Amino acid sequence: MAETLEARFGPGTAQAPHPVEWLSDNGPVYTAKDTRDFGSSLGLRVCTTPSYSPQSNGMAEAFVKTFKRDYVSVNELPSAAHVLAQLPAWFDDYNRCHPHRGLKMKSPREFRTANSQP
Repeated sequence: MAETLEARFGPGTAQAPHPVEWLSDNGPVYTAKDTRDFGSSLGLRVCTTPSYSPQSNGMAEAFVKTFKRDYVSVNELPSAAHVLAQLPAWFDDYNRCHPHRGLKMKSPREFRTANSQP
């Protein structure tokens, strides 16, 4: 959570400048009181998806399918360490460059920028 906060708002950010929703599944690590308390201390609104939610499960499965098709299957994967080292660049490309049909063929970052201007 702290790493995500710094990645979004800059190094050294100890608390979100405004409430930010942190959405996760209902896994024990995400629903634990310590985790929820830590997230709240960072200014995060800790939320979980509804149990057995077909919509959220479908969205997650679609993301995994796209990610495997467009990134994993077209790269050499000599080891788990190599894959883990590649993930930040793949996620960056997905968010910055990868067009999404549901976002009118814009990347998530392009879509967010276009829709955040008055």
